[in-house]
Amino acid sequence: MPSFSKIFEKIIFRRLIQHLDYNKILANEQFGFRSKTSTDLASFHLICKILEALNNRLLVGGIFCDLKKAFDCVDHEILLAKTYQYGSIGKGLKLIASYLQDRNQSNYI
Repeated sequence: MPSFSKIFEKIIFRRLIQHLDYNKILANEQFGFRSKTSTDLASFHLICKILEALNNRLLVGGIFCDLKKAFDCVDHEILLAKTYQYGSIGKGLKLIASYLQDRNQSNYI
């Protein structure tokens, strides 16, 4: 069943990304899963902002957190509320809710 699940996830992902892009919901600084972005681009953007601040004689500080497996910790009720807040309604929202019901994250080796 994992292959069906992957196909289903890709379809839902594409539809959500279309919605988020069309409605300009995501900030430009969101690099994680968008096309034409990468960790290299995110690092470049961060370095440019730091250099700009230093050139303007501003103090620069940073806190870096490792968010590996962060999605494993997301509360599904909060995720569904946010999904609704950003415009997913009706059958689409019910489909996502059904998909998340009793679901745990796992890695196949």
